[in-house]
Amino acid sequence: MGSVRDLYKRTILEHSRAPRNFRALTGEGILSAELRNVTCGDRIVLAVAVEDDVLRDIAFQGSGCAISMASASVMTEAVKGLSRTRVSDLHERFAALVRDGVESELGEPGELAVFRDVARFPVRVACATLAWDVLHVAMAL
Repeated sequence: MGSVRDLYKRTILEHSRAPRNFRALTGEGILSAELRNVTCGDRIVLAVAVEDDVLRDIAFQGSGCAISMASASVMTEAVKGLSRTRVSDLHERFAALVRDGVESELGEPGELAVFRDVARFPVRVACATLAWDVLHVAMAL
């Protein structure tokens, strides 16, 4: 088993230090949700603008470990412009990636693939999936 240091690859550190879409998103029709990871204290508040079943804009705020912040940042870039169905599919693929370290036959999830090594550290899976879980809650509203 590799060290925790191996987990913090360049992309994860970059996104955790300068997260994309880390801002408030307000306005009419904005869906939002908040979740916490009680194990390590991560907290994410997510807001989405959905129009014609497409996620048009997304933003998050909160605090947490490098894994949770980087995952939220990469996620916001990956899902913007996707349909609800496609977002749900990507959520399932990402969860399998960080849980099992195996990418689905649906193709490479791009920058999300850097989270593959999370599967080697089961305690970090909840950190990596927190933003995705919040997105699921927000879009279910």
